[in-house]
Amino acid sequence: MASSQCCDNPPALIPACGKGKVVDSFGGLKAYVAGPEDSKAAVVLVADVFGTSSFLLPLEIVRLWNIADKVASSGYFVVVPDFFHGDPYVPENAEKLIPVWLKSHTP
Repeated sequence: MASSQCCDNPPALIPACGKGKVVDSFGGLKAYVAGPEDSKAAVVLVADVFGTSSFLLPLEIVRLWNIADKVASSGYFVVVPDFFHGDPYVPENAEKLIPVWLKSHTP
């Protein structure tokens, strides 16, 4: 589970927040991208097992996207890929405990 620092200390909203966009295919994955596409430097933000699905964990993903926007405001091109294809681990889902979930999410 994410530490309290991730949840209790979100980045301050700045004018750049919310400037990114969700793209359907970035290297074959759905992703949130922010910042200048012609930047000479890029940052990839990777979510934990709880993923980046804005439909399942809206507060957590907004915080991650805010971090992406904040980094992008410094001139970086930022990518937040959805490695779990919209199916992050949801601890409250009793039908899909971690061992079951892992079977469909291992390389």
